[in-house]
Amino acid sequence: MSVIAQVHTLVPRHAHSVPAPQVVHADAAKLRVAGISKRYGDSFALRESNLDIQTGEFVTLLGPSGSGKTTLLMMIAGLVTPTAGDIWIDGRAATRQQPYERDVGMMFQSYALFPHMTVGENIAFPLKMKGASKESIRKAVNEVLEQIKLPSLRNRFPGELSGGQQQRVALARSIVHRPSVVLMDEPLAALDKSLRTHMQLEIRQLQQALGITVLYVTHDQEEAMTMSDRICLMNEARIEQVAAPAELYFSPRSVFAAGFLGESNTLEGVIESIEGETALVRHADTVLRGRLMNDACVGARCRLMVRPEALTVSDGPWVALGNVIDAHVTSQVIGGALARTVMRARTGVEVVATRLTARSGARPQGDVRVSFAEEDSLVFGEAS
Repeated sequence: MSVIAQVHTLVPRHAHSVPAPQVVHADAAKLRVAGISKRYGDSFALRESNLDIQTGEFVTLLGPSGSGKTTLLMMIAGLVTPTAGDIWIDGRAATRQQPYERDVGMMFQSYALFPHMTVGENIAFPLKMKGASKESIRKAVNEVLEQIKLPSLRNRFPGELSGGQQQRVALARSIVHRPSVVLMDEPLAALDKSLRTHMQLEIRQLQQALGITVLYVTHDQEEAMTMSDRICLMNEARIEQVAAPAELYFSPRSVFAAGFLGESNTLEGVIESIEGETALVRHADTVLRGRLMNDACVGARCRLMVRPEALTVSDGPWVALGNVIDAHVTSQVIGGALARTVMRARTGVEVVATRLTARSGARPQGDVRVSFAEEDSLVFGEAS
């Protein structure tokens, strides 16, 4: 199905047939998927998954290619049929509804604007399909053009617009009929970095101002962290963890989550003992302490992971933060706002520390000691 055809299937239609009776879910989230899955033969595009989104939330589906995020979005839109499970929108069963019956707005990566229609006509299209009056369409289009700051471009055609302007028009078309949920499939992927950063903030501000419920797909970690109330992290056709950005970053529940979102140093070892929620890990001839993040037992092999910004590096007098390892500096790299110190630990593992870039100041050289706090150290043990 082409992107333009998908737009046709998603917009509300002025139907004359008697609507099917609606089943209403008593405990109504704005959007709920329960036990949803998609299988092609013996392969799963999405394993059984559950997700609730509340009114006004901005939730992002984040994960690598093939993780199932777009499959989940398309099933909610009605463009892919689930193998099993249920979808509820505003408390009403939507699993068997046609796309245009689901009251969702959709914003595609390619924008999918009609080239033969003006900006105003593109934005008005969902309302016309819904059977709205000319006056209500005119007022709604004028209002949303003001919201996206493009009132003077109403009579231009998409080919006369910049990429950023086309993106705004596509956004306006997806929200003009005030759908229950707006679905966004990597809408900023085609923009350059500067414009992309600007549009992230603009979409977020508009979403908050209008109280729109948004389900957003991206593989960009920074974009997800910037825009989301919660992130639904996906991996290998399943949901890995759903949490607020800060919780997902500082308290990931798996090695994948800790490694995918941001950067982590990994030290392998064996759990020597457990004290409450703290694990003592033997890494070579050093014992390190960290927060135990799963149900591993004493004697299990494990990975201790710590963020680069949590490391303190010193080649002179220093104050230990709890855990200490010896290392040797191999390179110093300034990458804009952050400076990276790359080291080789005495155990042979590469370790990276980051700090804010300063115009002047001494940088550790040669042999150094690296320290980090217990609360910044995450321990993931192998299952027994």
